[in-house]
Amino acid sequence: MAGISVVASSDKKLITTLLAQAFVEDPVIRWMLPDRGKDHLFFQAMLTTGHGRDSGRDVAMLDGTAVGASVWDPPGFAVRKVDEMRGIAGFICALGKRASYGQELDELCAEYRPNQPYWYLPLIGATVQGQGVGTSMLHARLDGMAGAVHLEASNEANVPLYERFGFEVIGEIDLPHGGPKLWPMRRPG
Repeated sequence: MAGISVVASSDKKLITTLLAQAFVEDPVIRWMLPDRGKDHLFFQAMLTTGHGRDSGRDVAMLDGTAVGASVWDPPGFAVRKVDEMRGIAGFICALGKRASYGQELDELCAEYRPNQPYWYLPLIGATVQGQGVGTSMLHARLDGMAGAVHLEASNEANVPLYERFGFEVIGEIDLPHGGPKLWPMRRPG
């Protein structure tokens, strides 16, 4: 895509800000976190748990401006206990009374995750739409990646994008408490 570059980044503040902006209207985030003012705390907690550590965080630049971020976990990724404890505190601060929603979401998604090693894409988002940012971020990682890749699409509008990269919908999760749907997707290795 013309004008779009994707670079590895360790700038957690920038990535947190980009994800908070990108997911502001996301149905699953709004179900879990109706208070938009706490989005930044939520995504900060996600990164605190270690998602994307070891060079698994990318930022998309459009004509020199940061417009998207993705977070990738390699096969065998596990949250370290110290990071889990810090993350839990952040999730409780962000989600408040809806902290159980996040736990239920994680438990429902875990049922669809592969038993063998796989790459995991827990977060990808763009602050601008229709510019090829998501496509560029996916190409940057997937073009040279070997092995299975798993994600959960939180917005049905994004399913066709992932399908263009070889992902297949492997289920549909109806979130409790009147929540929206979520689509676990896998790209075979």
